[in-house]
Amino acid sequence: MQGNDEDDQKGPGNGTAVITRTKTRLKRPSLYRVLLLNDDYTPMDFVIHVLERFFQKNRDEATRIMLHVHNHGVGECGIFTYEVAETKVTQVMDFARQHQHPLQCVMEKK
Repeated sequence: MQGNDEDDQKGPGNGTAVITRTKTRLKRPSLYRVLLLNDDYTPMDFVIHVLERFFQKNRDEATRIMLHVHNHGVGECGIFTYEVAETKVTQVMDFARQHQHPLQCVMEKK
């Protein structure tokens, strides 16, 4: 059986489809620096303990960061996504209050 010439033609409306691919671009989450602020009352050993406990720093690294906070007034504990940074700030602040230290921990957008 032979078809009509019209049936053999391909074009819009005759069963052809246009496939478009869209690339999904994932936006990286914003990062935040978690900082410790110096004060004249929180013992250096307590700051080292906080850095080891909440930021998984080893003794040498914790000591280096603590001395930076002591000498420069502020020191970076790490860089995290918003939720992680917020949690760490809250944990440090709660822990310091429980031990009656005025240690301040803040976060800032990187």
